[in-house]
Amino acid sequence: MNRTPTSSFVSHKPGVMSPLERLYHWEQSRKDENYLSQPDQGEYRHYTWGQVADLARRVAARINERNLAPGSRIAIFAKNCAEWFITDLAIMMSGHISVPIFATAGESTIKHVLEHADAKLVFVGKLENAESQLAAIDSRFPTVSFPYPGTPANYSWNEFIDCDPIKDSPIPDMQSTMTIIYTSGSTGVPKGVVHTYHSICWAAQNCIEPLTTTKEDKLLSYLPLAHITERVLIELASLYSGSHVSFVESLDTFQRDVQASRPTLFVSVPRLWTKFQMGILAKLPQKKLNLLLRIPVINKLIIKKIKKGLGLDKTRLFASGSAPLAPATIEWFAKIDIPICEGWGMTENSAYGTASVPFRHDKIGTIGKAYAGVTIRTSQEGEIQVKAPCNMKEYYLDEEKTKEVFTEDGYLRTGDKGVIDNEGYVKITGRLKDIFKTAKGKYVTPAPIEAKLMENAYIEQVCVTGNNLPQPIALVVLGEEARQVSSAEVDTSLKNTLHEVNSQLESHQRVARILIMQNEWSIDNGLLTPTLKVKRHVLESRFDSIIQAKYGSEIARIEA
Repeated sequence: MNRTPTSSFVSHKPGVMSPLERLYHWEQSRKDENYLSQPDQGEYRHYTWGQVADLARRVAARINERNLAPGSRIAIFAKNCAEWFITDLAIMMSGHISVPIFATAGESTIKHVLEHADAKLVFVGKLENAESQLAAIDSRFPTVSFPYPGTPANYSWNEFIDCDPIKDSPIPDMQSTMTIIYTSGSTGVPKGVVHTYHSICWAAQNCIEPLTTTKEDKLLSYLPLAHITERVLIELASLYSGSHVSFVESLDTFQRDVQASRPTLFVSVPRLWTKFQMGILAKLPQKKLNLLLRIPVINKLIIKKIKKGLGLDKTRLFASGSAPLAPATIEWFAKIDIPICEGWGMTENSAYGTASVPFRHDKIGTIGKAYAGVTIRTSQEGEIQVKAPCNMKEYYLDEEKTKEVFTEDGYLRTGDKGVIDNEGYVKITGRLKDIFKTAKGKYVTPAPIEAKLMENAYIEQVCVTGNNLPQPIALVVLGEEARQVSSAEVDTSLKNTLHEVNSQLESHQRVARILIMQNEWSIDNGLLTPTLKVKRHVLESRFDSIIQAKYGSEIARIEA
């Protein structure tokens, strides 16, 4: 195994093109057409293809002045913005390797990634908690700040780009390393996933056909670019398809920016789809919505108003990934003409595994079937295993974990359990690592139970746990709709859901009680990953005394 990935510029086999080749193509053929739109203090800065290429060449020139060894690691530590794309392209042009860091990362993660990757330069932009996060960057790592307030650095963006651009148009060796993406750490210390140009670009180039993405599409970049899904399906896919990309200025302006961009493709995660649902129901209670949807003509007007309010009235493809979306939630959105297609993938396979495109109502609850070129199978234990050109090369500087994650015949062990039907559609039944054993010695897979509980509209977040307990229990956080009614009504609803769910489960799986938590689980309090997955092991550790306590009722409210 090569311990230090390297980049060089040589010819490559025909087939997969590099992102730089696509950039040069658009630079020549659509030089004056807008590519990126960046909101800044309520105003938009637009960048044409020619301007993006020019800026990337300037940043590359500055990087080249540092005379770094080929294949040096350069970090991008920022929220999504136009400069993120530009810097990523510049790192490619200069023959180095990008290392993205989540803008929500804490001190330990920041230090681990920079030191483990041995970063030679760090680009910083808008962050979640800039003061403490920037303080975690050791002074030996030189920094460059994107042009936004509150990000002090060794070099400002404006002075960094104040130079002559490189004149040539370098093309990378497709077998060299393009990026090291550190996993979001839902199960422990982040691992550095090494992707070559060929592996990650094979996925980006091939996703264009099933998603039917063209230069006419408008994309919105708001999920973390440090995560594989946004990187492949938005950033890289936009370079292959020539699509326009808009960004979100902040969480506070999210709705404004979605409405301004009116994306034709909208990719989200379960947490945000649930937020959308709760927001709609807060304005239009379920009973009233049901009534209006039954009235001809009025139903179409209501649906149109809802979609326009979300900024999704021009969207032709709605998608969800990162974690399972409850089938009941998909059913709910389908009734208002928002057919959500689930997809599945991991950092280790370039987020390119399966997709439910086109939407099929009879396949709700599955993650779709394998993309062309991807082979999927299940092991004797039911583990989903995948093989494709988009699989990672290795875990950076970790030969042992690399060997563990691949089978002898080259399949990636995903850690997900699942089944495949006769049409090739895959259904995930849980995570191998999430399975726990009750005090009775029986194993419980929490994911399917959580999905059933989420059918209750009052529940916004849920985690079923119960290691060494007589029976599983469910920790839940309630949504906005639950605050509009009395506690007694909520408790009755939850109790009915609990009995309904338990009637469908084997005796050892039945949930003993629901514990209602008062505080939302978030990235800030460390209970969600940057991709909004529940950090199950952190939740179980932090609330161990609550989980182990004795309760006299099926529904209990906890001050936590």
